[in-house]
Amino acid sequence: MLVSDTTLLNGRTSCPIPLTRMGFGAAPLGNLYQKVTDSDAQAALQAAFDAGIRYFDTAPQYGLGRSEERVGTALSRFGRDHVQLSTKVGRLLIDCVPEEVTPEAFVDVPQKRIVFDYSYDGVMRSYESSRARLGINHADILLVHDVCAFSQGSQELSDQRVRELFDLGGYRALSELRDAGEIAAIGAGVNEWQVCQKLLELADFDGFLLAGRYTLLEQEALETFLPLCEQRDVGIILGGPYNSGILATGAVPGAKYNYDAAPPDIIDRVNRISAVCASHNTALIAAALQFVLGHPSIKTVIPGAANAAEVTTNVALLEQPIPAQLWTDLQSEDLIHPNAPLPSEAHDAP
Repeated sequence: MLVSDTTLLNGRTSCPIPLTRMGFGAAPLGNLYQKVTDSDAQAALQAAFDAGIRYFDTAPQYGLGRSEERVGTALSRFGRDHVQLSTKVGRLLIDCVPEEVTPEAFVDVPQKRIVFDYSYDGVMRSYESSRARLGINHADILLVHDVCAFSQGSQELSDQRVRELFDLGGYRALSELRDAGEIAAIGAGVNEWQVCQKLLELADFDGFLLAGRYTLLEQEALETFLPLCEQRDVGIILGGPYNSGILATGAVPGAKYNYDAAPPDIIDRVNRISAVCASHNTALIAAALQFVLGHPSIKTVIPGAANAAEVTTNVALLEQPIPAQLWTDLQSEDLIHPNAPLPSEAHDAP
C-alpha cells in the first residue's frame, strides 16, 4: 500500500525516524470548527492505523488538550512502539474561569486559557503536560509551535517569539531533550516557510512541519528554503496540502484559500489547474495531495480527518494513479514552478 511506504526524518542523536508517506494530522480531533464525537475520533484514528499510517501529529492547542487526549487513547490500543508521534511546545494550557477560555478555532473545549511561552521552563512544562495527556514517556518529534507572522499577527511579533526561543532558553531545552535521547528530533510547526529558514540559519533543527506554503498553488519555497533543507538534510512534514480547501473543492463559490475567501487570481489559477487535471481524468484533490511528495525534502503529508470516512478518502487519493504527463503539462502551461520535482520522477527513482 502506498500509504505504508516509509521515508526517513533524520534525528541527530538516534536512528532516523521512519515516517509513512501519509501521516495523520490530529487538529480536527480537537473539535476544529465543529464538534467531533469521541467515537468518530477513535474511528478515524483506528482507520488510519488499519490503513498503514504510522505517523501521528498533535498539539496542546488542538482543542486545548482534547486532541492529545484522544490520540493518547488510541496509542494505548496501537502500542507506543508501533507509531511515530509528534507534538508541540509554545502554548501552555492554564486552568481559568469560563470567561477567560481561549478556544481559538476550536469548539467545546476544556476550561483552559492559552499562554504563549517559549522559555526553557515553558518548553519543559509544556512537554511534561503533553506526555501526561498522551499517556506516554516520550514523543519522537517535538516542534516549536506557531512562531510565524501568520500565527502571531505580525512580523514584529514573530521576530520577538524567535528571540524568546533563544534568549529565554526554549531552544536549549529542546536541545537537552534531544541530546539526552528523550526525543529523537526537534523542529517547528508553522504556517510560513520564511520563519523555518530563519530558524535553520540560527541553529540545528532536524525538520519542520509546514502547513501549506508548498502546494500546487505555492512553490516560492523552492527558491531558497527547500534547497537549504536538501543541503542540511532537513525533512519537511507537509500539512495543509489543499491551501485551506480550494485545492480540495475546486474554485466553487465560497472556496477558501489560506483560511480566507479565495481571491480572483487564485480562482483563475485553480480553474486552469483543474482543466489540466480533467484532461487526464484526475481529480484536482488527488493531484494536490500527491504533488507535494515529489520533492525529496517532503517526507510525509498529513491531511487532517475527523472521521473514518475522511481517512479512507485520503488514503484512496494518495493511491490514485496519476499520469506523468499531467505534471509536465502543468509545467508547460506555467502552472507549477519549472524546477519543481515531479511525483513521477520520485516514483521512478531507484
